[in-house]
Amino acid sequence: MNAITQKENTALAVSEAELMTVLRNSLYPGAADESIKMVLGYCKASGFDPMQKPVHIVPMWDSKSGTTRDVIMPGVNLYRTVAARSGCAGVSEPEFGNDKTENLGGVEITYPLWCRVTVKRRLETGEIVEFTAKELWKENYAQKGGKERSVAPNAMWLRRPYAQIAKCAEAQALRKAFPEVGAQPTADEMEGKSLETNVIDASTGEVQTTKQPARAEIAICSDEKFEQNRAAWREIVKSGKKTTKELISFLSSKTVFNEDQLVEIDSWNHED
Repeated sequence: MNAITQKENTALAVSEAELMTVLRNSLYPGAADESIKMVLGYCKASGFDPMQKPVHIVPMWDSKSGTTRDVIMPGVNLYRTVAARSGCAGVSEPEFGNDKTENLGGVEITYPLWCRVTVKRRLETGEIVEFTAKELWKENYAQKGGKERSVAPNAMWLRRPYAQIAKCAEAQALRKAFPEVGAQPTADEMEGKSLETNVIDASTGEVQTTKQPARAEIAICSDEKFEQNRAAWREIVKSGKKTTKELISFLSSKTVFNEDQLVEIDSWNHED
């Protein structure tokens, strides 16, 4: 067992009540208990140390309900952790395109046209392969959300136009080099965005709204949903298509299981 796994198992062995207290008072101050429980469920299912903050609780504006609600998303550090375990041989410093100064929604901002990051992966043969991602700033920046409906950059992208696009480029490069990290966008990419994103119609110049992909959200698995899917999930394990660990890892990209549900899924490995 490597050092990372030992550390993670030690942290996850602490009682949930103790972890809840620590996380509520330090890493996720002000977060609702239900949201913190979703973080713990995600970490238990994926084998990550919650004290390393591999996932973030991101408040996102839901225009349909007119309120913000918490969504659980991986951080770029989670991608880096998975990459380190899987043969990452280095990440380049970000390269930026030419600067452009533009007025967006009444706000003047100078930003790089693009950012490029290269990730190196060491294959089992020892060969090192490079994967490069080039992300355009204009296609990634987060607009002011909530009720303002503005195409101006939000506070984070206005304050850190270079650092934010660099995180987006790195996350994309890591996804290309290590598909095992999954396809879900990171919290760093979604910072400040709403569940619906404003875009400009090129022909009219008007602001239109498009919904973010549903993959950005991870939902708690209710007892009813578990009952509805138990037979199908169990059959996947019994037929040998996936081990229980692989099944949980696959489902945890969209679903957070509670402790009892995880125990039951694991028991399918021991059935005759």
